[in-house]
Amino acid sequence: MSFNPVDLWNSMTPLAKSVCILLILMSIYSLTVAVERFIYYGKAKKQSLQFATLVTGYLKQDKLQEAIDSSKRFKNSHLARVVSAGLYEFMHDLNTGTADVPGHDPVEAAERAIEREALITTADMKKGLSGLATIGTTAPFIGLFGTVIGIINAFRGMALTGSGGIAAVSTGIAEALITTALGLFVAIPAVWLFNIFMNKIERFQVEMSNSASTLLDYFIKRRGAGHKLGVRAS
Repeated sequence: MSFNPVDLWNSMTPLAKSVCILLILMSIYSLTVAVERFIYYGKAKKQSLQFATLVTGYLKQDKLQEAIDSSKRFKNSHLARVVSAGLYEFMHDLNTGTADVPGHDPVEAAERAIEREALITTADMKKGLSGLATIGTTAPFIGLFGTVIGIINAFRGMALTGSGGIAAVSTGIAEALITTALGLFVAIPAVWLFNIFMNKIERFQVEMSNSASTLLDYFIKRRGAGHKLGVRAS
């Protein structure tokens, strides 16, 4: 038996080929998600740094509307989404006079808006990662399924030839080893990439939490001073 890839593929049973095709498709999906997420996270980091510098200047000058408008230029920034949600809620309360309603705290309202947006942003950052986790978990078992098929074919070869020589079992054993190796080849990078991306998301969550805390401190200092911010409706 020849062990070049073409001959190995031709010698495999249709079921084993189906296992290999499925694993290859899973690998392509993992690679696609990885490339897309790396680009997305790279943009998020770059735009958030730019937004943080810009919005800090606006807040020092109490220019809330300008800060909100500037966030629209950074669509991939997680900080822009969270900060703009809090700024909009706080500014809306001051503009509409809701801040003067007894029992209503504009800072708490802004905090709730920030929390909601942070949850939505985190969910967007995790898009595709559940697929990576599923592939990392199931690919070895799919490969193992192919291994079982290969072993069955090896015993079938022994039964047909009536001997246990290497020639009788080589095709089945090769089939089993190929699917096992392919399953691990697909699963290991998927798990590795999933852990890398989750670590990035955790760092982004820390950044959002720190920005939210800083923004809430700003709101507390400015609470009740809406006329100084120039945000009340005329």
